[in-house]
Amino acid sequence: MASRKTNYSNKQRDMWAGEMEKALACLEGRWKMIIISRLCANSILRLSELERAIPTISQKMLIQQLRGLERDGIVRRTMHPQVPPKVEYGLTRSGEALKPVFKALLDWVKFRSTRID
Repeated sequence: MASRKTNYSNKQRDMWAGEMEKALACLEGRWKMIIISRLCANSILRLSELERAIPTISQKMLIQQLRGLERDGIVRRTMHPQVPPKVEYGLTRSGEALKPVFKALLDWVKFRSTRID
């Protein structure tokens, strides 16, 4: 019986690690978390507003990262038919679900800054 519990535990750990890898693959890279954090704070931003909010990213890289986030269902791109075209970016429901994760990261940063080891 003890071996079954251990095997089950190992399966659970493997499953958790596999799911975590999938989640992190959607968020990996230097810019995705920064883009998501800006959209968490501002619900909808135009490309030019994102460029101003993240001045160290090139336009090409920003567009690539936004496309990846859109492909993964985290960011929604809305194009308004006007001249010149107006394109806005916002979080999808899946992206909105990341807000507590970002809040937890902020809490962790505060914890680290006040902790003395």
